[in-house]
Amino acid sequence: MRRLVLAAAVLLALPCAPAIAQTRIPEAALRQAAQLREQALADDTGWKVTESLTTEIGPRIAGSEADARAVAWAKAKFEQLGFDKVWTEPVTFPKWERRAEKAEVLGAHAQPLTITALGGSPGGTVQGEVVRFADLAALQAAPDGSLAGKIAFVDYQMTASRDGKDYGNGGAIRSRGPSAAIRKGAIGYVMRSAGTDSHRVPHTGITRFDEGLAPVPAAALSVPDANQLARLVERGPTRIRIALDCGWDGQATSYNVIGEITGREKPKEVVVIGGHLDSWDLGTGAVDDAAGVGITMAAGHLIGQLGQAPKRTIRVVAFANEEQGLYGGKAYAEAHGKDAADMKRHQIGAESDFGAGRIYAFNTGSANPAASREATAQIAQALAPLGIEYQPGKGGPGPDISPIAAKGAAWAWLAQDGSDYFHLHHTADDTLDKIDPKALAQNVAAYTVFAYLAAEAEGDFGSEFKAVTPPQE
Repeated sequence: MRRLVLAAAVLLALPCAPAIAQTRIPEAALRQAAQLREQALADDTGWKVTESLTTEIGPRIAGSEADARAVAWAKAKFEQLGFDKVWTEPVTFPKWERRAEKAEVLGAHAQPLTITALGGSPGGTVQGEVVRFADLAALQAAPDGSLAGKIAFVDYQMTASRDGKDYGNGGAIRSRGPSAAIRKGAIGYVMRSAGTDSHRVPHTGITRFDEGLAPVPAAALSVPDANQLARLVERGPTRIRIALDCGWDGQATSYNVIGEITGREKPKEVVVIGGHLDSWDLGTGAVDDAAGVGITMAAGHLIGQLGQAPKRTIRVVAFANEEQGLYGGKAYAEAHGKDAADMKRHQIGAESDFGAGRIYAFNTGSANPAASREATAQIAQALAPLGIEYQPGKGGPGPDISPIAAKGAAWAWLAQDGSDYFHLHHTADDTLDKIDPKALAQNVAAYTVFAYLAAEAEGDFGSEFKAVTPPQE
């Protein structure tokens, strides 16, 4: 007993650490969010917006005429949905075009191959013997000069998972493989598509060529064609021809399109949600990322239909040219994350850009996550009836949110089930029929609840103007 008394006396004598002021969400807001959640589940605005973009605009590769029509569409859609402030901000980038592509096996086993040029590839026709590599590391380990006059073939099969984690490997093969092949002397590059399907539809996506290297034609084979080519290579030396008509064509300017529901008490403070407006040109960009645009436009619209505006402004951004290098996200961060005052105006941000599968997990992050832990848990509780689990310590910002998160903005992670996302990603199969309207409505409900409660919070989520390293998904 004496020891307990002494211990208590010691503790009383120690200086008290200052308590961390906790961000909380009022009960009235939580009750309103529950109503919003049920309303969103029964609402079809997200589906209608997604259907409109994919049907009326279709594929919208950055810098194209269709991209310009998508910008006009987004402005009109924001206005139609009742956003009280709508504007555009220019985003300039190099323009890449695809015109035609063809590949074939030559010689005794002559046959066509289904390919697509990788974004950023130069045009040109090359033919030569194929050298197969199991993965990027095997290509990088090849002796210098060993691919002189030959075509490198990286044959890595991505595996499907809910969080899509193997895209780290598939994406690296696409972005870094061509430069590795050139260093070994290759005159061309083909890869098994960064995808998890078994359909004869190749997956495109941006690639890069390291400075100082002369680019070579680079393309992706559909999964069945990669299998076919691998079997032919097993039988003996195999030659192929690749003919690509594509390439860079100057500069283009598109726009981030922004719509706001103005806050009633703190209109200069914003909760940012959004998706990216551009797509690749093979499909109609339904899961990547018309769904994200539809989900977040619908969430802002539903919040705007309340009898009372939220405390803070809801800002929805349809980002320009995410596909070729996060140009819209970078431009947004440059325009709206210049200093500490800018950053403090950002309550929190989230982007929907992983398809239209059901959201299964939630978390937030910032430079000061402890202060908002209670509010994050409250939001998670409001999301739980949607089948969403609170996963502290996990997640990261969406692609176009990541540039401003790197400057210190708080972010939210609403993790979508991507088990079949890479069946469709960057292919001609990325079309509206692949989206489940009920799953899309669940996404709308989650983004509506999250954005509304973040806007109503008493306190902030820790945005600070300083460099942070966002966690990886």
